[in-house]
Amino acid sequence: MRFLFNTGRTVAQGIGLDRKSGTEYAGATSRCMMNPVDMMDLDVESGDHLVVRGPAGEVVLSVVPAEGTPRGMVFVPLGPYANHVLGGETHGTGMPDFKTQTVEIEPTEREVPTVTELMEEIGGVAYEQGARP
Repeated sequence: MRFLFNTGRTVAQGIGLDRKSGTEYAGATSRCMMNPVDMMDLDVESGDHLVVRGPAGEVVLSVVPAEGTPRGMVFVPLGPYANHVLGGETHGTGMPDFKTQTVEIEPTEREVPTVTELMEEIGGVAYEQGARP
């Protein structure tokens, strides 16, 4: 199914900012918040895994129901997981499109990767040994 991909900062994410490879940060940034009706349409429950495909690539996230999220839109906290999906085009502004990307989402049995695994996949350097969300 196609969804509008929206990003932003969350309180839970901010709590774990000092340890970007820690379990708290990974758990806070690897969540895909979705309208419960959309979850029913995808036949997923809270905690199930989704593969999210966007302009820059794909990533596996855990789905979380979010009553306030409009149907057809998902919210993912800014961070390494969202960055794995977003394109780098800035249209000359210096800031990528954090709120206007269209993505494809489907259920998966794959595991949510660690932050370290994400960094290594794109050729980056891991913050430190990553914990699984």
